[in-house]
Amino acid sequence: MRRCALFCLGRLSYNHLRGFVPVRECHEQFSGSFGAQAVFLSTESNVLGCEEGRHVDVSQRTHHRDLLLKSSDVRTSRQALELVERGCLQPDPLFYNRLLKKCVELGDLREGKIIHAHVLASEFKDDMFILNNIINMYSKFGNLGEARKCFDEMPAKDTFSWTTMIVAYTQNGRPEAGLSLIPKMLHLGLKPNNFTFSILLKASGAISSAKHGMHIHTLCVKYGCDSNVYVGTSLVDMYARCGLMDEAQSIFDGLVSKNEVSWNALIAGHARKDRGEESLNLFQRMKREDFYPSDFTYSSVLNACASAGVLEQGKWIHAHVIKCGVKLSDFVGHTLLHMYAKCGSIEDAEKAFTRLVERDVVSWNSILTGYAQHGLGHKSLEQFNIMLKTGMQPNAITFLCLLTSCSHAGFVEQGQYYFEMMKTYGLEPKIEHYVTIVDLLGRAGKLDQALRFIRDMPIKPVAEIWKCLLGACRMHKNMELGVYAAEQTFELDPYDSGPYVILANMYALAGKRNDVAKVRKMMKDSRVRKEPACSWVEIENAVHVFVADDDTHPQSKEIYDMWESISAKIKAIGYVPDTSQVLLFVEEHEREAKLQHHSEKIALAFACLNTPPKSTIRIKKNIRVCADCHLAFKFASTVIEREIIVRDTNRFHHFRNGSCSCGDYW
Repeated sequence: MRRCALFCLGRLSYNHLRGFVPVRECHEQFSGSFGAQAVFLSTESNVLGCEEGRHVDVSQRTHHRDLLLKSSDVRTSRQALELVERGCLQPDPLFYNRLLKKCVELGDLREGKIIHAHVLASEFKDDMFILNNIINMYSKFGNLGEARKCFDEMPAKDTFSWTTMIVAYTQNGRPEAGLSLIPKMLHLGLKPNNFTFSILLKASGAISSAKHGMHIHTLCVKYGCDSNVYVGTSLVDMYARCGLMDEAQSIFDGLVSKNEVSWNALIAGHARKDRGEESLNLFQRMKREDFYPSDFTYSSVLNACASAGVLEQGKWIHAHVIKCGVKLSDFVGHTLLHMYAKCGSIEDAEKAFTRLVERDVVSWNSILTGYAQHGLGHKSLEQFNIMLKTGMQPNAITFLCLLTSCSHAGFVEQGQYYFEMMKTYGLEPKIEHYVTIVDLLGRAGKLDQALRFIRDMPIKPVAEIWKCLLGACRMHKNMELGVYAAEQTFELDPYDSGPYVILANMYALAGKRNDVAKVRKMMKDSRVRKEPACSWVEIENAVHVFVADDDTHPQSKEIYDMWESISAKIKAIGYVPDTSQVLLFVEEHEREAKLQHHSEKIALAFACLNTPPKSTIRIKKNIRVCADCHLAFKFASTVIEREIIVRDTNRFHHFRNGSCSCGDYW
């Protein structure tokens, strides 16, 4: 019955029904199918442990089986199973597990299913060890349905069975399903092991669920697993991914023993939270304690530099990589490219791109993103054409980069063309693509068209869509549509201060004091606070942060004197303060005074005092640069004879010789 079932399934050839075969036939089949690797039969034997009265030693049989399994031929599994049916090979759990592993290595799910069918028809159909590995095999191929079916049909399960199923869900994008298994496992009286806890913590971190993570942490303590270095490292990573850096740091500090992964988890966590200084300090400490940084370490630290915009420290990390003789992997190379672009040095980003040994779609997307952020729309589109000529297929992120480039450069027709081109590559636009099209149309002043686009979208608009339209209404002074866009935004995201501030500014510009007061009351009632604006500059590997009217810096007097000097010079060549940017209803001279002490102007004056003449000044700001500072910096770039690069939340502004790279389109 078993052989007939396998035969009907097309799993084996008809030969298995012919009984045991002489050694010559086996030898010919092995030679034809597997080549020299599988030629192991002795001429002194005419059967392999299956002919009457003759038996080969078990160790010899195992040796022959091992040689067979070394074959890289995709047909190995099926041929091996056929020989089991003929009695030429004696299977055991290890035999089946090696076949399953071979299927995964060769990427052959069909062969894996054949092995599964053979197991079910064998004496090992209830073997827990084999069934666990079958679940793992299906998991590796992303076939969660078959994995769960096999799991549910197991007559008995151990801790490893449950852990394997949790791993299957977690590694295939369904961490919630993995977490849902732990109560059932505990109800059956099974004790999770270190690996179980590590994967459960990974699942919690994947969905940033501190609630689940803390519950798993409690169980770790209960079962005495929290002191294990791997579980401890997973705890650090989980808390870091949930944004609870104090808890992550506390767990890390309490680890009796640490490994490179422990350090990487904490460094990466700080980098994700834009805590560049903490990441860099940990990197230094890691080296002092004789832990060797990995590619992931370098990538995390470079990402931290990118987030903080600290170019000099990013260059130092790059130099350290070169000094240590570390081979620049594509993984680190991509991050290096990203770091230089985010820190305002698009030239260094281009160099990093050209030095990549192999360029994949991630590489191309990184350089396209860099061009988009720096307002180099033409370069971005040119690079995309080069990418297509190399045969590289664009993905959804590629088109997002292109749309952003078009939006920042005002290329309306090209942006719409690339949006439609996505269909050519079988790509369905996601919400971020729709957001960028609204931004593109809005910046170009096509507000009615943007509104029609929103209403015709096949997916429900999110807050970001309306925020883009609101910003465009402010730019083009469309009060009626701006109020409507603000109302939609408040409904979807009532706790973001940005839309309230934009609407209040629009009312203030129109002289509507009562409406400004209403917006402020709305903010107060909703307990929404405006994010304080701040700017920072990096001087000699130290970051100096400034806020408006800042007088806390030791050089405050010199800073304000420097700005007064710059202000007088730029006024002499035509700068007129744009007092419409001041929300307060006060006298004109008071409004102008308020403008003069914006954080980016203080940062510029400080940089002029503390950097060599004619050197480039790089300033970062946590919100959009205001129109008056933008105007002032254009004039300032002329009088101080320097390039000023400002990174705000939207893009980079390169001020040179009285003009900005954005073309006043931001």
